[in-house]
Amino acid sequence: MLEVPSYSMPMQTSALQKIKHRFAVARQEPANVLAILLLMFFAYLIVAPVLSIATDAFTVHPGDEMRTHENQGDLTNYYLVRVITSRMSQLLLWQPLQHTLSIATLTVLFALLLGVTLAWLVNRTDMFGRKWFTTALVVPFMLPSWTFALAWTTIFKNRTVGGQPGWLEAMGITTPDWVAYGFFPMVVILVIHYVPLVILIVGNALRRFDSQLEDCARILGADRRTISLKIILPLVRPALLSAALLIFADCIGEFAIPYILGLPVNFNTLSTGLYRALDSRQNGVAAVVALVIMLIGIITLMIDIRMMKEARRFVTVGGKGQMERTNQLRAMRLPATGLAAAFVMIGVAIPLLTLFLSTIMILPGRFNPENFTFDYWIGENLDTLAMHSGILLTQEFWDAAWNTIMIVGSASVISGVLGLLVGYSVLRCTIPWVGQSLKQVTFMPYLVPGIAFAAAFLSLFAVSRGPIPALYGLPVLLIIALIAEQMPFASRSGIAAMSQLGKEPEEAARIAGANWFTRLTRIIVPIQAAPLATGILLPFISGIKGVSLFIILAIPATDVLTTYSLRLIDYNYDQAANAVVLMIALVAWGGTVLIQRISGTGLAQGLES
Repeated sequence: MLEVPSYSMPMQTSALQKIKHRFAVARQEPANVLAILLLMFFAYLIVAPVLSIATDAFTVHPGDEMRTHENQGDLTNYYLVRVITSRMSQLLLWQPLQHTLSIATLTVLFALLLGVTLAWLVNRTDMFGRKWFTTALVVPFMLPSWTFALAWTTIFKNRTVGGQPGWLEAMGITTPDWVAYGFFPMVVILVIHYVPLVILIVGNALRRFDSQLEDCARILGADRRTISLKIILPLVRPALLSAALLIFADCIGEFAIPYILGLPVNFNTLSTGLYRALDSRQNGVAAVVALVIMLIGIITLMIDIRMMKEARRFVTVGGKGQMERTNQLRAMRLPATGLAAAFVMIGVAIPLLTLFLSTIMILPGRFNPENFTFDYWIGENLDTLAMHSGILLTQEFWDAAWNTIMIVGSASVISGVLGLLVGYSVLRCTIPWVGQSLKQVTFMPYLVPGIAFAAAFLSLFAVSRGPIPALYGLPVLLIIALIAEQMPFASRSGIAAMSQLGKEPEEAARIAGANWFTRLTRIIVPIQAAPLATGILLPFISGIKGVSLFIILAIPATDVLTTYSLRLIDYNYDQAANAVVLMIALVAWGGTVLIQRISGTGLAQGLES
């Protein structure tokens, strides 16, 4: 019998040699090692907290053994049933969900109506002061959202909630509860805050729109209505959908405005419901609510990502001359300018002026000269129970300011550097699945609203796990939480910057004998200095204004300016709280201007869709 020769062993050896060769080549590329290390780091920093809170929703917590009739740590559906189908579910989930969805839906509707109108006026008409309005109209988005909420309560607050009355109440004008608190003021304030986002996104689409298409349609006999519905609307539809979905997702996780305007009158949204559950130590219930917020945020933003892919089908090509052509408003020119000016007044001038005047009034709503004082800023021996000095002479304020600079500043610097390293790793890594996984993991916090992400971090780091001690109450917890939250922006900034840098400078340095660390610090970082600075400043501004993470993770010893101001509101020290908010707004505005100077771009250039 003839023996058939076997080729399986040589083939297996050849495949094994190929794998070994690829591994040896990959090991020689430092970007591969860096990418793997970063992937492991962010998997623990970002994925682990989300998995931890998902586990908390189905695990018996300490103190709940009697309710669940199970042992601590056992799997249970008790919290899921309690939140979704029990007699308490209306208060725990369904009513807050209804409030949240209705607020988000109306905010999107009115923000789009007003934002698209203003975007068209600024970008496509001859209204007065176009260049000035392109920047002035987006200032409300630079301010903390709860700046407007505090200004609103300063004017409209009534006797339903204790403490100092609002200006109207002090003047003898009774404000209805529906005007002072709850649904109506939340929608109004959120619309004011998000209209600039619509102006930026839709304005960018309108600037890219080729006027030759309108000219051709007019030559063919189309009227204005046909041109608007059949030509302009389809081309700007991706920008409209993107703006709508981003606003909706942001509203789902909004905390500060419902905290100020809803919590005092038991008008709960999902974010304040989550806060109340954590505050009353119902951690299992909080985990389920957090998962609901995450799910809504993920679905909304995944739709947005799909819309951005669809947007690539809507492309126009035209010259710059045609792009600059504007529509003549004629008799409507003055009313159109008045509309834009009214929004700037309502969205910028009135809130900031209201807050400032409130900080120098002894009694609210009285405008006689003897009622004005700077004692709440620089006074001493004040006649109050807890605050005996003005805000600038109070140690707690400076402690909060130092905590803000130290915590937010540290997180921002680390985020910027890590973002650049992520960009370098993603584009230089020769192992495709590692680079793509790193890119997706660092984007994950963008899909999770801040209040839910804070709850996830609390779930993971509130107790010691293995070699990692309990971090709750320590500044390091706030720093790493901020790093994780800001990574979507920092990593995308790093990827965008590195995609514009070829390999030639690094290869030349490699040939000259420079090691990887030298190439990174002497070539990559200096070339990318401006993007790195922007990648640090953007998280800093966002962190300065942020509330959701800090309200869950901070304690009095780690108060930052945002939580310090909210605590002052809780104690009814309205003048001091408003003064702190003005300081936050000043820092946020100054940081935005600095970013513009460094990057060489202005707010008028909008956002890239």
